[in-house]
Amino acid sequence: MTTQRPRTAGSLVRLGFLDGAAAAAGLDRLGELGPEICTPLAASADPDAALAGLLRLADAVENRAELLEAVADDEGTAMRLCSVLGASEALTAHLVRHPDQWRDLTDPTIGATRAPAFAMRAALLASVGADPQVAEPVATLPDAAAVDALRVAYRRILLRLAARDLAHHLPVDDAAAEIADLAAGTLEAALAVARARVGEAARTTRLAVIAMGKCGGRELNYVSDVDVVFVFAPVEGADEGGALRAATQLASQLMQVCSDHTAEGTIWPVDANLRPEGASGPLVRTLASHRGYYEKWAKTWEFQALLKARPVAGDLALGEDYVRMIEPMVWSAAERDGFVHDVQAMRRRVLDHIPAHEAERQLKLGSGGLRDVEFAVQLLQLVHGRADPAIRARATLSALAELTDGGYVGREDGEALHDAYAFLRTLEHRIQLHRLRRTHVVPDDEASLRRLGRSLGMHSEPVAELDRQWKYHRREVRRLHEKLFYRPLLAAVAKLASSDARLSLDAAEARLSALGYDDPKGALRHLEALTSGVSRTSDIQRTLLPVMLEWLADSPDPDAGLFGFRRLSESLGRSPWYLKMLRDEGEVAERLAFLLGTSRYATDLLEREPQGVRMLGGDLSPLSAEALTTEMLSVASRQSDPEEAVRAVRAVRRRELLRIACGNLVAGTDVALVGAGLSRLTDATLEATLTVAMDAVRVARGLDEEPTRMAVVAMGRYGGFELSYGSDADVMFVHEAREGVEAQVAAAYAQAVVGELRRLLSLPASDPPLVVDADLRPEGKQGPMVRTLASYEAYYAKWSHVWEFQALLRADAVVGDPELRARFTALIDPLRFPSEGISPDDVVEVRRIKARVDDERLPRGADPNTHLKLGRGGLADVEWTVQLLQMRHAGTVPELRTPQTLAALEAAVAADLVAAEDAEVLADSWRLVSRMRNAVTLVRGKPSDQVPRDATERAAVARVLGYAAGDSDRMVNDYLRTTRRAHAMVEKVFWEE
Repeated sequence: MTTQRPRTAGSLVRLGFLDGAAAAAGLDRLGELGPEICTPLAASADPDAALAGLLRLADAVENRAELLEAVADDEGTAMRLCSVLGASEALTAHLVRHPDQWRDLTDPTIGATRAPAFAMRAALLASVGADPQVAEPVATLPDAAAVDALRVAYRRILLRLAARDLAHHLPVDDAAAEIADLAAGTLEAALAVARARVGEAARTTRLAVIAMGKCGGRELNYVSDVDVVFVFAPVEGADEGGALRAATQLASQLMQVCSDHTAEGTIWPVDANLRPEGASGPLVRTLASHRGYYEKWAKTWEFQALLKARPVAGDLALGEDYVRMIEPMVWSAAERDGFVHDVQAMRRRVLDHIPAHEAERQLKLGSGGLRDVEFAVQLLQLVHGRADPAIRARATLSALAELTDGGYVGREDGEALHDAYAFLRTLEHRIQLHRLRRTHVVPDDEASLRRLGRSLGMHSEPVAELDRQWKYHRREVRRLHEKLFYRPLLAAVAKLASSDARLSLDAAEARLSALGYDDPKGALRHLEALTSGVSRTSDIQRTLLPVMLEWLADSPDPDAGLFGFRRLSESLGRSPWYLKMLRDEGEVAERLAFLLGTSRYATDLLEREPQGVRMLGGDLSPLSAEALTTEMLSVASRQSDPEEAVRAVRAVRRRELLRIACGNLVAGTDVALVGAGLSRLTDATLEATLTVAMDAVRVARGLDEEPTRMAVVAMGRYGGFELSYGSDADVMFVHEAREGVEAQVAAAYAQAVVGELRRLLSLPASDPPLVVDADLRPEGKQGPMVRTLASYEAYYAKWSHVWEFQALLRADAVVGDPELRARFTALIDPLRFPSEGISPDDVVEVRRIKARVDDERLPRGADPNTHLKLGRGGLADVEWTVQLLQMRHAGTVPELRTPQTLAALEAAVAADLVAAEDAEVLADSWRLVSRMRNAVTLVRGKPSDQVPRDATERAAVARVLGYAAGDSDRMVNDYLRTTRRAHAMVEKVFWEE
């Protein structure tokens, strides 16, 4: 390097320095060699930091001229030293503290020769005065000196490695393997110091140090905890108890040697928490003790961790015995009960523990991060490794290459994932190198991002280019992670020509089983049916299915979901919009997968109404009663036959049931809006059907006009705007003869209309049945199905009981003749809302009836703690409590005159009849139980008033209610706690106890 370089501040900025004036002054301090040294400094990650570090080093060395001449004259030395000074503040400080070590970087073989593991081990043992040739090396330096010397030797080797990595572009897997070898040698040297501390007792035991995690996989970061497991055995003739104590002392002293902070700093923590029972278990165990634990108690994640177990220090023969012992258990882990659930739970735990402010900048744990790749590779190894020993490599990139070669991962996907993982690991290394701190978070300040980008060779626009590449590789990992497990499944059944190795059918079944499919053979048949052929439809299915299978596998019932998807696809496969919408609109496809794998009710509706898939991309809010009534009357008017007319009405109802169910399942429609939507839909259905029935009976009887006006009064949960998916429509029918019409003629006509309405709605059809239940009418099943207004008035005046007035609280005349509806409401208001409230005797009677309901109506064998309707703190408890308040106080509090439970409860709070906190407890329970009742029907396809006992159904209900997968126990606990509190409020408010 003899050419002079420009030294003006402006030219230095153009070369890469940020502070041109300071750089010019610094180069001047280097003397006449400054211009020659400028180029390697400018090529470093942070030229300003590299120059400052060189100046500090030049001041610290004994022979300043020797250092500067070596940097100026030898390009390799300059490149290695400046790369380290510009990328690592921590290694710069180390060099300044030990300035003679700069000469290590003059070694021309660094770039081409990797330090062998045995040489690193020997150097580290020698640093503490231990003989690397003996079976059990013991440190001979004084303890404090040995601990410091080990730190200095460790960083000396790390310095050479970092220089090789930065200046000679070491592949990331080679760098990681070398760091792991350095860690293994360090553990061996730390054990030598521990033997010196423990003394003669150390000779009574054999101790093996098993590396786990990244150290075990020979893919360690620059800064990381080193995960280990300790195995011991007494030497021949030694007492096991004494050997245990000695082994425990050796292990704990080894950990202390590595993690203690001294004048020379620390190395890294040694973490033994992956041992059996974690931090609660003994630090060391015998082989037999390990075996007993793994055979009886170990969880899936522990076998996943054991994938990387490797003996690295101490008694290596004992360590190899340990590895041979665990191998059969590791490779049969995928056959264990609960494997799929455990695997899903592990991934969720990782994501759930990321601090919110770090989530988007997490290299390791975030979505599209390193853990996604590692998790996927390890899962595939666990699933397929038992049958195929060729895919058991410990290192992630090596295992990925083996999985790709074996056909378990598509070749293009494997190569793309390799590139993404290598980039992310390299970025992680550069982040950690700066201060030798354990971190996986990408910084957000521009100076750090500039340094990182330049360290990766991005010199023109380092910040923008780093951001672009990082986001690209994260997207690639997310994209590939979604289909990594699934694309080869399609290749196994599609029978297409391919240069890739093909996943065998047995391997495909094993993978589907591990991913949550209970009937993998059936699932493969569905896949074959969906992807066979060479049509455009099959091509789109092959593109779409990998991500659909991922979403279905996350659902509570993947098998039902895949079968439903097949049936839906066969129904709509020739429709040009169907697969195109699923392919191009990811939210629609994801929603569909969730519906099919979660809700039998929604799946049945979709199979009857395949066009309903379209609505998954739109607004899922329930429509208004007016809009529905208009549409239903319109479609009915186009049909001359009453049955066809009502069939058209019910088709609209079917579509809207699907809309409401989909909104409930995937858009989080509030339970009150669901109840109101179902009630409005029933209003419109009854309005249109009543119109058809009245006209049909009129025509059949040869009448010119209807002889009577008719109305339908909604009762119960229907009247309260609180219908659930499985609710009957409780109603009463009222009519009033037109002027001049004989009462008998009007009554016969009205009776015929009610019969025709119920017949038309009960005909076999493709929508769920709408059962019209009139049992709440006066005299119940013994009374006439339809009465005149005058008959209702006479009955209520003479014969009615308090329970009938209670039933009228939910009455809402919503269908039919508007004037008749208004007059019926005027008739019943004084009865249900008496001006002085109900009498004390009536209060006693209401409570007596409630006690009887509690004792007699709960089904045999039902659990009173988990019965949704009649259980403690359930719907009946809350609704009876609110209704008693209404009967006692609505005469003087007009706001209580509502058929809706929650509205009445709010009015009671406003009138100071109930404390706000007590009302909140009741409302929370009512909402939760109502939501669960709806969810049970959505999941099972039919109504039930019991919290599900079946594990699959319970898991699905939990997902519908918004709980994470695996949280069904938490759902039940929340339910029990909420209803228990509500029951206590019922005791206080209803029973006044």
